[in-house]
Amino acid sequence: MKHFLVMMIVVILAAGWVVSGNQAPRGSSTSAAALPPCDPDNGGLKLPQGFCAVVVADNLGRARHIAVTPNGDLYVRIRGAQGSRQAAEQDPGGGIVALRDANGDGKAEVQQRFGNHYGTGMELHNGFLYVSTDLAVLRYRMTPGQLVPAGEPETIVGGFPEQRGHAAKAFALDDAGRLYVNVGAPSNTCQGQDRTQGALGQRPCPQLERQASVWRFSAERVGQTQEKDGHKFVTGTRNIVAIAWDPASRAMHALQHGRDQVGQWQGFDEEDNAELPSEEFFRLEDGANFGWPYCYHDRFQSRRILAPEYGGDGKQVGECEKYARPLVAFPAHWAPDDLVFYTATQFPAKYRGGAFIAFHGSWNRAPLPQGGYQVAFQPMANGKPTGQWETFIDGFAGQSPLMQPQEARHRPAGLALGPDGSLYISDDTAGRIWRILYRR
Repeated sequence: MKHFLVMMIVVILAAGWVVSGNQAPRGSSTSAAALPPCDPDNGGLKLPQGFCAVVVADNLGRARHIAVTPNGDLYVRIRGAQGSRQAAEQDPGGGIVALRDANGDGKAEVQQRFGNHYGTGMELHNGFLYVSTDLAVLRYRMTPGQLVPAGEPETIVGGFPEQRGHAAKAFALDDAGRLYVNVGAPSNTCQGQDRTQGALGQRPCPQLERQASVWRFSAERVGQTQEKDGHKFVTGTRNIVAIAWDPASRAMHALQHGRDQVGQWQGFDEEDNAELPSEEFFRLEDGANFGWPYCYHDRFQSRRILAPEYGGDGKQVGECEKYARPLVAFPAHWAPDDLVFYTATQFPAKYRGGAFIAFHGSWNRAPLPQGGYQVAFQPMANGKPTGQWETFIDGFAGQSPLMQPQEARHRPAGLALGPDGSLYISDDTAGRIWRILYRR
């Protein structure tokens, strides 16, 4: 009997049936022999030399952010069949998909669905699965060894403003038990009439009071509200979907979706509309202001420029010099949807500590080809870029040049690290999940 109990404990520990944290253990590694075989075509992706991919699951729905437990189970947010909260609420099979590779072949043979929340955010932390809706951040208590939580979720933070645009509450947690939640701007540039040619921007912009900002809360306290319990951590951010904690620099980082429709204004042309503004990579520090809606970043001039809605002509800096600068400026309208820092050791040394970024891809670069639709890599050390970013994975869109976003076969949306250092990627067009491996 004693030997039987010892064996059972060993099996449980080996299976990693303790859900805590949201990333692979630092320094985690695995031998090439222990990795599953990759697909002959790498799931349609173009990868650097030495890397390969396996399709873990397919046709899941509009797969957004993802999370991986220490034993390799995956959780996938499904945004909704028709891309609306109402559709998700009417779909009892939507919400979250739990995936398990039962035989180690890299494929998720076990699939279970639970919840009907509409949204995108997801993270595992200290035995809980945190998820967000357009109005709240919730969490499920996870049971060791159990794929699907047994109980209903509890509300950690609610009371966010209801809005039609940029409503998804992306979030991340730090290592001190604090929760950071994006509240996007419900407009393009805070015009009196949104997205109307010639309409001037409002000053002061009333949306900056509760929106266009990242708010900080306790990650453990139930029943908080934005206005009563929240701390406005940073402001002047149009809409953040990609946000993550960097354990190396012990700082929160994020990328925002920049403004649209610069080309509507006199003095700007179609190429300006396609190439401006930058998609910005930020280090979030308490009290920082990144200048929306008054300013935008021009990566060609390497500076912030006064927005035309506030009297800018494409060259005038004005007040914009006082706002915080980005760490990196990426091409316009690429739509960064997720961010993860590589804290494992399966990949070569050049990737360790760096940032992987999922670019969902543009919709408004016409008449130029659409861009993005890739996973990029930005080398980092101690919270600072150490070199130029590069395309890490391509081939999602399939067609090149891509003129219309609906022609794309896949659009990357979520990223997560597995316990062995593999990188997982979700796709919200065909509902595919890839696992990226490095073969030594």
